[in-house]
Amino acid sequence: MIARCSFCHPTHLILPSTRRVPLPALISAVGPHAIQRLVQFFTAEIRNPNTRAAYARAIDRFDRWGSANHAPLADLTPVHVAAYIEHLGRELSKPSVKQHLAALRMLFDYLVTGIVPFNPVSPVRGPKYVLKSGKTPVMNRDEVRQLFAALAGPMIADLRDRALIGVLVYSFARVSAVLHMDVGDYYQQGERWWVRLHEKGGKDHAVPVHHTAEEYLDAYLAAAGSVTRGDTPLFRTLDRHRRLSADRLDRHEALAMVKRRCRQAGLGDRFGCHTFRATGITAYLGNGGTVEKAQAIAAHESPRTTKLYDRTCDAISLDEIERIVF
Repeated sequence: MIARCSFCHPTHLILPSTRRVPLPALISAVGPHAIQRLVQFFTAEIRNPNTRAAYARAIDRFDRWGSANHAPLADLTPVHVAAYIEHLGRELSKPSVKQHLAALRMLFDYLVTGIVPFNPVSPVRGPKYVLKSGKTPVMNRDEVRQLFAALAGPMIADLRDRALIGVLVYSFARVSAVLHMDVGDYYQQGERWWVRLHEKGGKDHAVPVHHTAEEYLDAYLAAAGSVTRGDTPLFRTLDRHRRLSADRLDRHEALAMVKRRCRQAGLGDRFGCHTFRATGITAYLGNGGTVEKAQAIAAHESPRTTKLYDRTCDAISLDEIERIVF
């Protein structure tokens, strides 16, 4: 019975590794079996916590729209969904609209079993969106040096932040993959040190450590001392005494740290954690690296994804534009 479900609450769902998810009124109006299918969808079908949270927001937004427009779940048609996508397109970017549509399509595929007669989202097409260059802001060489110079302090917070940013920029890693590392994921193999990154889809991805990142990690771990065992989080939060706690740093805290550190270094507020992935790839390609090798280091499925991070052509384009003189 749904009343015994440990994930359920009268107004929301409590899902693993995810904040509370509002219980959609369109689902709860159908009854306990529909709620059970929703719980199964979030827990059994979606394993990635970030995807789970994003899809929960998308479904909650659609639920509020459907409730406001008096559209019961069983009566939804492709016309309703198309109208909602048109409405969404006036408020969100095209990639966000496509993500919301993907969440709804996946949910209704799950609800077809015993809840709705067909998937009303399947025939609905999302907005066309072709991305040829990434939008993530990239640091130039001087800005990278300026940031690391500002992180040269002796405090454990300085050493932790410098090591974290060093791993991000020198391994092209996603911030979530780095934050999920334990101390034992920084290890020696032969004469080289490596990091083991926990990537999307449950894949482990090993990358040799750049000598500069190795220096930053060693300094951080030496200062951390005995509190760092192999099975404990590599990057941790700080307690109120500015000492390392036992808690793993999460991506929201990491973003706040990066924003704060960039402001302190005089770089403004426009850079985020993903900046270092794009910055590392751009520097690598600008120094003669190949797209194929960059793809392997970054663990991208396609070289087209890697090319989105390459901004070496930006400077070339600007030089050409400056040739226009009157």
